[in-house]
Amino acid sequence: MTGVWVLLGVLVLGGAVGALRQARNGRIRAAKVSDASTLPERVSAALAPDGVTLVQISTTFCAPCRHTRAILSALADKTDGLTHVDLDVTETPEVAKALSILRTPTTLAFTPDGREVFRVGGVPRGQELLDVLKPHLASV
Repeated sequence: MTGVWVLLGVLVLGGAVGALRQARNGRIRAAKVSDASTLPERVSAALAPDGVTLVQISTTFCAPCRHTRAILSALADKTDGLTHVDLDVTETPEVAKALSILRTPTTLAFTPDGREVFRVGGVPRGQELLDVLKPHLASV
């Protein structure tokens, strides 16, 4: 009988963890206070001179990264002042460490001066991104 309770407990705990993870996937979070001078060179060199740059942090074998790349590329193609850059950190994990990236894909939005606007862990939702980006793109 103890085995049944253990199994039931594991199933309930697994379901709760899965639900929490799903709820957090694609959620837009406010940026941490960042100093543009601490950005890795690879990131600061990728920033567009005007508008907002969406920097996608991904790895070689990340399946959700491909879906994120498609969403962000389409969004950048149809939105003036928005640029998408995909950085694969498989060979340069120090970039992920410097940006405090804990999972891939993670999308960071930067202004031209290197200020982080927001970040998204997981696959972002296109319309939500546009809604959050509107005030930052209006000045372009």
